Amino acid sequence: MKQYETVFILNPVLSEDQAKDTVDKFVKVLKKAKADVINIERWGLRKLAYPIQKKSTGFYNLIEFSAAPETIGTLETEFRRDESVMRFLTTALDKFAVEYNARRRKGEFNKNKKTTTKKEEEVAL
Repeated sequence: MKQYETVFILNPVLSEDQAKDTVDKFVKVLKKAKADVINIERWGLRKLAYPIQKKSTGFYNLIEFSAAPETIGTLETEFRRDESVMRFLTTALDKFAVEYNARRRKGEFNKNKKTTTKKEEEVAL
């Protein structure tokens, strides 16, 4: 089985619960096709780079999974059938991308953000 990630944008008219249910629907499609879901990220409502269907924002979501290549066709058919999906992109990951995603999930790339200890917070007050 090969590793993939898919990013899709949902219509901003949906509520948070509807967006979550839609993501869960696609996860169920993957699990039904015997795919292993590795990671699900809900990036939330974000501004689009350009208008899509006269909308300037959308709910961004990422699903990282490993599956057989035939599963991609099934998943993308479900994306096309769902009217709440504005755009989607599925990418096959090479070994470097798989390693990068694993490191990103562990938080190795968030070192630029300053972490403060409890003492430092008390001194600042």
